[in-house]
Amino acid sequence: MASTETAVPKATPDTTPDTTPDAAPDQVADLAGVEAGLDALDAIQVRRTPFSQLLREKVLPPLAAVALVLAVWQGVYAAGVLPSYKFPGPGGVWASFTDLWYRGETLSVIWTSVSRGLFGFLVSLAVGTPVGLLVARVRPLRTAVGPILSGLQSLPSVAWVPAAVIWLGINGSALYAVILLGAVPSIANGLISGIDQVPRLYLQAGRTMGATGLRGTRHVLLPAALPGYLAGLKQGWAFSWRSLMAAELIASSPDLGLGLGQLLENGRVASDMARVELAILLILAVGVVIDLLVFSPIERRVLRGRGLLTAAR
Repeated sequence: MASTETAVPKATPDTTPDTTPDAAPDQVADLAGVEAGLDALDAIQVRRTPFSQLLREKVLPPLAAVALVLAVWQGVYAAGVLPSYKFPGPGGVWASFTDLWYRGETLSVIWTSVSRGLFGFLVSLAVGTPVGLLVARVRPLRTAVGPILSGLQSLPSVAWVPAAVIWLGINGSALYAVILLGAVPSIANGLISGIDQVPRLYLQAGRTMGATGLRGTRHVLLPAALPGYLAGLKQGWAFSWRSLMAAELIASSPDLGLGLGQLLENGRVASDMARVELAILLILAVGVVIDLLVFSPIERRVLRGRGLLTAAR
């Protein structure tokens, strides 16, 4: 007699999302979103920008801007809007530069200020980093010191020059004191801002893996806060450089040597506007070069390491 039993097929695992009416709509949507995100990640191709494109997009525009500024400068000078002794043209500034160069003072003047600025910035970094960590992690200290740091950051650095001269005299210590008072608040506030943006999940995961105390600060907190910290470092360098120029401009002495700020003041005393404009351009050039050679490469590396750059910048 033939069997009338119907064979029941064995259930096999199915890896596709359950789209039957019984499945939860939110679950289906979540799975679809995850798949779409993975597909998007697979579609991203990290590649380096060709040199020709880099030259066209990154080098030529600044050069064109400089050429335009020089053309406008020369045009205003040729139009005689101001007397030539008050507003010399590019040729007069170039003559002042060559005179300083042939006297062998150009590099020494630049290095005097750059070495002071870098040393003061490094000392400010060593002081501002622990201050920022303590203020960010200790709530009572943050309540007490946080507003003071914000106020010091908004205080013009030139205001510290008379006090530093009275306290320490006209010497290198006064210059470095002005740099510290100008740069430390910016570095500390940048680190505090970076720490505030770190997700609590990172800290909890670090504690779960045993990264507590100084180990957690080194391996979890500081790396996660690095973008904000780096922004504070860039601002700290800007404050260091501006503070130094203000100090050299006011606290002038032969014992301090000839720096860019002193060069600017000497041009003012001699009513040599070409020398004044030359000093301004050199101060600007140093700031631009430091940013391009130091901070911009670090910033690109940090962003690329976090997957925030899909091509070389």
